[in-house]
Order: sequence, then C-alpha cells, then structure tokens
Amino acid sequence: MPGEQTRRNDPDRRQRIITAALDVIAEHGVANTTHRRIAAAAGVPLGSVTYYFASLESLLTEAFLQLAEESSDAFRTHMARATDREGAREAIIDIIAGSVWAEPRTLLLSYELYAFAARHPAVSAVMQRWMNNSRAALERFFDPLTARALDALVEGIGIHNSIDPNPLDRPAVSEIVGRITDGRAR
Repeated sequence: MPGEQTRRNDPDRRQRIITAALDVIAEHGVANTTHRRIAAAAGVPLGSVTYYFASLESLLTEAFLQLAEESSDAFRTHMARATDREGAREAIIDIIAGSVWAEPRTLLLSYELYAFAARHPAVSAVMQRWMNNSRAALERFFDPLTARALDALVEGIGIHNSIDPNPLDRPAVSEIVGRITDGRAR
C-alpha cells in the first residue's frame, strides 16, 4: 500500500516524537507523560515510540536536550547582537522582559526539566551544559561571578513573574540588571 510505505520511510518520525514529548510534558507534566500519550500526540503507532527510544527516560532526556539547545540558541542569539557591555545589558533585559524566556510554555518545560534533572544524572548534565552556554555568552561582557548571577537572574525572574500577580515590568528588570552589572545600590 502506498500510504504504508510512506509511513515506514517517514524521516521526520523520530523528531515528531521528540516534539510531541515536549508537548505532552508541557500539558501533563513529566509525572503524567507516557509512551501512549506521546504516540497519540505525535500521530504515530505506540511501537514507533519504543522503536526509536529504548525507555521513556531516554526519550525525556532527548526532549529536554532539545529544549535546552533551543533555549541556549535563543539566548546566544540575543547576546551575540551585543557589541559592548551596554548592549549586553539590553540583551539581558530583552531576554527577561521579552518573549525569549518568559514564554509560558518554555517556563513550564523548564520547571519540569529542573525537577527531572534533580533525579536523573543524564538530564542534570543537560542542565549543566545549558548553564555553561549561557554563562559563556555572558562572560563576553561580564566577569564569571556576575555572569553566574545574571544567568540565575534570567531564570529566577522568569519563574517568579510567571506566578506573581504583580510581575516585574521592563523598567524594574532594567533597574535590577543595572544594579548587578554596575554594582549600583539604591
């Protein structure tokens, strides 16, 4: 049958499964993510999920690795536009106050990633790589300790803003970034 031949030679199937895994995690959380839910979301037979991934943990690790790479790339892209320290500050403010980090789906997936990484060493390594990439981008303009503080600030404000009834606005974020990068205290 022509339709079956196309499905068997579906070169995008593995990627669809990974993308579907992230969708399922965002909707149901890691604890309620199953092979069946992922297969249904990807529009593939259940056997395809287990064919491409030996375990649910290996699939989740691959999905979280993709999330980390995409987030790192977006962070790096914003930081690469900066040509000086002031431009770097503006990039950080954009990352925090804009849609790079503050997008609800990214935040939800990041919460799940942190919780999963705490109990799974392979994913913990993914998190460490993400942090290292962010810090390396920041260290083009700031000393390592300031870069580390800014990295934590990016994620921390995003997390707080996602649940705070009075989230920090761009001017407040700008003030905080300025205090950290200039040592200003008011």
